[in-house]
Amino acid sequence: MEIRTDLALEAKEIFFSKSDSKSISGVISKEINIKGFDITTVEISDEKGAKAIGKPIGKYVTFEIEPFLTRDKNSFEEACFILRDILESILNKKDGSVLVAGLGNSAITADALGPFAVKNTMVTRHLVERVPEHFGSMRPVAAIAPGVLATTGLETDEIIKAVAADKDISAIVVIDALASRSLDRLCRTIQISDTGIIPGSGVGNHRNAINRETMGVPVVSIGVPTVVYAGTLAHDIAAEAGFKNTDLSKYGGDLIVTPRDIDENIRDMAKVIGYGINLSLHDITVGDVDMFLS
Repeated sequence: MEIRTDLALEAKEIFFSKSDSKSISGVISKEINIKGFDITTVEISDEKGAKAIGKPIGKYVTFEIEPFLTRDKNSFEEACFILRDILESILNKKDGSVLVAGLGNSAITADALGPFAVKNTMVTRHLVERVPEHFGSMRPVAAIAPGVLATTGLETDEIIKAVAADKDISAIVVIDALASRSLDRLCRTIQISDTGIIPGSGVGNHRNAINRETMGVPVVSIGVPTVVYAGTLAHDIAAEAGFKNTDLSKYGGDLIVTPRDIDENIRDMAKVIGYGINLSLHDITVGDVDMFLS
Protein backbone atom coordinates (compact mmCIF):
# COMPACT_ATOMS: atom_id res chain seq x y z
CA MET A 1 0.00 0.00 0.00
CA GLU A 2 1.04 3.63 -0.47
CA ILE A 3 2.19 5.22 2.76
CA ARG A 4 1.58 8.95 2.61
CA THR A 5 3.83 11.51 4.21
CA ASP A 6 4.83 15.12 3.63
CA LEU A 7 8.09 14.75 5.55
CA ALA A 8 11.26 14.27 3.50
CA LEU A 9 12.85 12.47 6.47
CA GLU A 10 10.03 9.90 6.50
CA ALA A 11 10.13 9.53 2.71
CA LYS A 12 13.82 8.67 3.05
CA GLU A 13 13.03 6.15 5.80
CA ILE A 14 10.33 4.54 3.63
CA PHE A 15 12.82 4.21 0.77
CA PHE A 16 15.32 2.39 2.98
CA SER A 17 12.59 0.12 4.39
CA LYS A 18 11.95 -1.12 0.84
CA SER A 19 15.56 -1.27 -0.34
CA ASP A 20 18.78 -3.02 0.64
CA SER A 21 20.75 0.07 -0.36
CA LYS A 22 22.72 1.92 2.31
CA SER A 23 22.53 5.26 0.52
CA ILE A 24 20.46 7.15 -2.04
CA SER A 25 22.15 8.73 -5.03
CA GLY A 26 21.54 12.47 -5.01
CA VAL A 27 20.42 12.54 -1.37
CA ILE A 28 22.60 13.63 1.55
CA SER A 29 21.38 13.44 5.14
CA LYS A 30 22.97 14.60 8.38
CA GLU A 31 21.81 14.69 11.98
CA ILE A 32 22.79 16.97 14.85
CA ASN A 33 21.51 17.65 18.36
CA ILE A 34 21.38 21.16 19.80
CA LYS A 35 20.45 21.53 23.48
CA GLY A 36 18.40 18.32 23.36
CA PHE A 37 16.62 19.12 20.10
CA ASP A 38 17.18 16.65 17.24
CA ILE A 39 17.67 18.25 13.82
CA THR A 40 17.94 16.28 10.58
CA THR A 41 18.81 17.87 7.24
CA VAL A 42 17.96 16.06 4.01
CA GLU A 43 19.36 17.62 0.84
CA ILE A 44 18.19 16.40 -2.56
CA SER A 45 20.66 17.48 -5.24
CA ASP A 46 19.38 15.91 -8.46
CA GLU A 47 16.39 14.37 -10.22
CA LYS A 48 17.50 10.83 -9.37
CA GLY A 49 17.35 11.60 -5.66
CA ALA A 50 14.07 13.47 -6.08
CA LYS A 51 12.49 10.49 -7.84
CA ALA A 52 13.80 8.03 -5.25
CA ILE A 53 12.03 9.66 -2.31
CA GLY A 54 9.29 11.53 -4.16
CA LYS A 55 10.25 15.06 -3.12
CA PRO A 56 11.45 18.06 -5.19
CA ILE A 57 15.13 18.99 -5.33
CA GLY A 58 16.02 21.18 -2.36
CA LYS A 59 16.81 21.33 1.33
CA TYR A 60 14.55 19.90 4.05
CA VAL A 61 15.26 20.43 7.74
CA THR A 62 13.31 18.39 10.29
CA PHE A 63 13.29 19.99 13.74
CA GLU A 64 11.97 17.78 16.56
CA ILE A 65 10.84 19.86 19.54
CA GLU A 66 10.34 17.22 22.23
CA PRO A 67 12.05 19.29 25.02
CA PHE A 68 9.52 22.09 24.47
CA LEU A 69 6.54 19.73 24.58
CA THR A 70 7.76 18.29 27.90
CA ARG A 71 8.21 21.87 29.13
CA ASP A 72 11.92 21.59 29.88
CA LYS A 73 13.43 24.73 31.40
CA ASN A 74 14.00 27.50 28.84
CA SER A 75 12.90 25.12 26.08
CA PHE A 76 10.49 27.60 24.45
CA GLU A 77 13.14 30.27 23.92
CA GLU A 78 15.69 27.66 22.84
CA ALA A 79 13.25 26.20 20.30
CA CYS A 80 12.49 29.67 18.93
CA PHE A 81 16.15 30.58 18.51
CA ILE A 82 17.01 27.24 16.88
CA LEU A 83 14.16 27.75 14.42
CA ARG A 84 15.47 31.27 13.84
CA ASP A 85 18.90 29.92 12.92
CA ILE A 86 17.40 27.34 10.55
CA LEU A 87 15.29 29.99 8.81
CA GLU A 88 18.21 32.39 8.52
CA SER A 89 20.30 29.68 6.88
CA ILE A 90 17.60 29.30 4.22
CA LEU A 91 16.39 32.90 3.83
CA ASN A 92 19.96 34.24 3.88
CA LYS A 93 19.40 37.96 3.22
CA LYS A 94 18.20 40.33 5.95
CA ASP A 95 16.59 42.93 3.69
CA GLY A 96 13.53 43.28 1.48
CA SER A 97 9.85 42.84 2.31
CA VAL A 98 8.60 39.42 3.39
CA LEU A 99 5.10 38.00 3.08
CA VAL A 100 4.07 35.41 5.69
CA ALA A 101 1.14 33.30 4.50
CA GLY A 102 -0.72 31.03 6.92
CA LEU A 103 -2.42 28.37 4.83
CA GLY A 104 -5.33 26.20 5.91
CA ASN A 105 -8.88 26.29 7.18
CA SER A 106 -9.16 28.04 10.55
CA ALA A 107 -12.53 26.33 11.13
CA ILE A 108 -10.87 22.89 11.24
CA THR A 109 -8.46 22.65 14.15
CA ALA A 110 -6.04 20.15 12.58
CA ASP A 111 -5.78 22.45 9.55
CA ALA A 112 -5.54 25.75 11.44
CA LEU A 113 -1.78 25.85 12.02
CA GLY A 114 -1.17 28.50 9.37
CA PRO A 115 -3.82 31.02 10.51
CA PHE A 116 -2.75 30.55 14.14
CA ALA A 117 0.93 31.12 13.27
CA VAL A 118 0.02 34.35 11.48
CA LYS A 119 -1.50 35.62 14.74
CA ASN A 120 1.95 35.18 16.32
CA THR A 121 3.72 37.03 13.50
CA MET A 122 4.89 40.62 13.86
CA VAL A 123 3.36 42.62 11.01
CA THR A 124 5.63 45.62 10.43
CA ARG A 125 5.32 46.71 6.81
CA HIS A 126 2.90 49.57 7.52
CA LEU A 127 4.90 50.69 10.57
CA VAL A 128 8.19 50.81 8.68
CA GLU A 129 6.56 52.94 5.98
CA ARG A 130 4.53 55.28 8.20
CA VAL A 131 6.57 55.55 11.39
CA PRO A 132 10.17 55.11 10.19
CA GLU A 133 11.60 57.03 13.12
CA HIS A 134 10.52 54.20 15.44
CA PHE A 135 10.39 51.15 13.16
CA GLY A 136 12.75 52.00 10.30
CA SER A 137 15.33 49.48 11.46
CA MET A 138 12.86 46.58 11.21
CA ARG A 139 12.27 44.43 8.16
CA PRO A 140 8.93 45.11 6.40
CA VAL A 141 6.70 42.09 7.02
CA ALA A 142 3.14 41.55 5.80
CA ALA A 143 0.93 38.59 6.71
CA ILE A 144 -2.19 36.98 5.31
CA ALA A 145 -4.35 33.94 6.02
CA PRO A 146 -5.85 33.39 2.54
CA GLY A 147 -8.32 30.70 3.60
CA VAL A 148 -9.30 27.81 1.33
CA LEU A 149 -10.92 27.52 -2.08
CA ALA A 150 -14.23 26.30 -0.64
CA THR A 151 -14.74 29.50 1.36
CA THR A 152 -13.06 32.10 -0.88
CA GLY A 153 -13.61 30.82 -4.41
CA LEU A 154 -9.97 31.64 -5.09
CA GLU A 155 -6.97 29.37 -5.31
CA THR A 156 -4.45 30.06 -2.54
CA ASP A 157 -1.61 30.53 -5.02
CA GLU A 158 -3.62 33.17 -6.89
CA ILE A 159 -4.09 35.24 -3.73
CA ILE A 160 -0.47 34.99 -2.62
CA LYS A 161 0.91 35.73 -6.09
CA ALA A 162 -1.32 38.79 -6.46
CA VAL A 163 -0.32 40.18 -3.06
CA ALA A 164 3.38 39.47 -3.57
CA ALA A 165 3.45 41.17 -6.96
CA ASP A 166 1.45 44.23 -5.86
CA LYS A 167 3.44 44.85 -2.67
CA ASP A 168 6.91 44.22 -4.10
CA ILE A 169 7.59 41.23 -1.86
CA SER A 170 11.15 39.81 -2.00
CA ALA A 171 10.49 36.50 -0.18
CA ILE A 172 7.52 34.42 0.97
CA VAL A 173 7.17 32.21 4.04
CA VAL A 174 4.25 29.77 3.87
CA ILE A 175 2.99 27.77 6.86
CA ASP A 176 0.73 24.74 6.56
CA ALA A 177 -0.37 21.56 8.30
CA LEU A 178 1.14 18.34 6.96
CA ALA A 179 0.52 14.60 7.07
CA SER A 180 2.90 12.15 8.72
CA ARG A 181 3.33 8.40 8.43
CA SER A 182 4.15 8.12 12.13
CA LEU A 183 2.12 8.86 15.24
CA ASP A 184 5.35 9.72 17.05
CA ARG A 185 5.90 12.79 14.85
CA LEU A 186 2.40 14.25 15.04
CA CYS A 187 2.60 17.80 16.41
CA ARG A 188 6.18 17.13 17.54
CA THR A 189 8.10 17.94 14.38
CA ILE A 190 8.61 21.05 12.26
CA GLN A 191 9.79 20.73 8.67
CA ILE A 192 11.44 23.74 7.03
CA SER A 193 12.15 23.65 3.32
CA ASP A 194 13.31 25.92 0.50
CA THR A 195 11.15 24.08 -2.06
CA GLY A 196 7.83 25.75 -1.31
CA ILE A 197 4.65 23.75 -0.84
CA ILE A 198 1.64 22.21 -2.55
CA PRO A 199 -1.34 23.07 -0.30
CA GLY A 200 -3.53 20.10 0.65
CA SER A 201 -1.15 17.48 -0.72
CA GLY A 202 -0.93 15.70 2.62
CA VAL A 203 -4.64 14.87 2.62
CA GLY A 204 -4.94 14.15 -1.09
CA ASN A 205 -6.41 17.55 -1.99
CA HIS A 206 -3.62 18.84 -4.22
CA ARG A 207 -3.79 22.52 -5.16
CA ASN A 208 -1.42 24.59 -7.25
CA ALA A 209 2.19 24.76 -6.08
CA ILE A 210 3.53 27.75 -4.19
CA ASN A 211 7.24 27.87 -4.92
CA ARG A 212 9.96 29.99 -6.50
CA GLU A 213 8.93 28.97 -10.00
CA THR A 214 5.29 30.01 -9.59
CA MET A 215 5.81 33.06 -7.35
CA GLY A 216 8.97 34.52 -8.88
CA VAL A 217 10.65 34.99 -5.48
CA PRO A 218 12.19 32.59 -2.91
CA VAL A 219 9.58 30.59 -0.99
CA VAL A 220 10.31 28.96 2.36
CA SER A 221 7.77 26.49 3.67
CA ILE A 222 7.21 25.60 7.33
CA GLY A 223 4.97 22.66 8.17
CA VAL A 224 3.92 20.52 11.09
CA PRO A 225 2.36 17.05 10.69
CA THR A 226 -1.05 17.15 12.39
CA VAL A 227 -2.70 14.08 10.86
CA VAL A 228 -1.87 10.49 9.91
CA TYR A 229 -3.90 8.17 7.69
CA ALA A 230 -5.86 5.41 9.42
CA GLY A 231 -4.74 2.96 6.75
CA THR A 232 -1.11 3.70 7.62
CA LEU A 233 -1.80 2.97 11.29
CA ALA A 234 -3.52 -0.30 10.37
CA HIS A 235 -0.52 -1.23 8.23
CA ASP A 236 1.91 -0.57 11.10
CA ILE A 237 -0.18 -2.53 13.62
CA ALA A 238 -0.38 -5.49 11.23
CA ALA A 239 3.39 -5.37 10.65
CA GLU A 240 4.08 -5.37 14.38
CA ALA A 241 1.77 -8.38 14.72
CA GLY A 242 3.84 -10.27 12.15
CA PHE A 243 1.67 -9.82 9.06
CA LYS A 244 3.83 -8.75 6.11
CA ASN A 245 2.90 -7.35 2.71
CA THR A 246 -0.71 -7.00 3.81
CA ASP A 247 -2.83 -4.53 1.84
CA LEU A 248 -4.84 -2.64 4.42
CA SER A 249 -5.60 0.38 2.28
CA LYS A 250 -9.32 -0.48 2.29
CA TYR A 251 -9.41 -0.12 6.08
CA GLY A 252 -10.05 3.46 6.93
CA GLY A 253 -9.92 4.63 3.33
CA ASP A 254 -9.33 8.38 3.45
CA LEU A 255 -10.00 8.52 7.20
CA ILE A 256 -7.36 10.59 8.96
CA VAL A 257 -6.44 10.60 12.64
CA THR A 258 -5.31 13.54 14.76
CA PRO A 259 -4.31 13.78 18.47
CA ARG A 260 -7.11 14.37 20.99
CA ASP A 261 -5.28 17.42 22.37
CA ILE A 262 -4.89 18.93 18.90
CA ASP A 263 -6.18 22.34 20.10
CA GLU A 264 -3.30 22.76 22.54
CA ASN A 265 -0.84 21.27 20.05
CA ILE A 266 -1.77 23.78 17.36
CA ARG A 267 -1.45 26.72 19.74
CA ASP A 268 1.96 25.53 20.93
CA MET A 269 3.38 24.84 17.48
CA ALA A 270 1.95 28.04 16.01
CA LYS A 271 3.59 30.10 18.74
CA VAL A 272 7.02 28.52 18.26
CA ILE A 273 6.75 29.01 14.49
CA GLY A 274 5.52 32.60 14.75
CA TYR A 275 8.22 33.58 17.22
CA GLY A 276 10.91 31.78 15.21
CA ILE A 277 9.90 33.73 12.12
CA ASN A 278 9.94 37.01 14.04
CA LEU A 279 13.41 36.37 15.45
CA SER A 280 14.74 35.43 12.00
CA LEU A 281 13.44 38.61 10.34
CA HIS A 282 14.31 41.15 13.05
CA ASP A 283 17.22 41.64 15.46
CA ILE A 284 15.08 41.25 18.59
CA THR A 285 14.53 39.07 21.66
CA VAL A 286 11.63 36.87 22.72
CA GLY A 287 10.70 39.58 25.21
CA ASP A 288 10.50 42.11 22.37
CA VAL A 289 8.11 39.80 20.50
CA ASP A 290 5.95 39.43 23.62
CA MET A 291 5.73 43.21 23.97
CA PHE A 292 4.95 43.79 20.29
CA LEU A 293 2.17 41.18 20.18
CA SER A 294 0.60 42.06 23.54
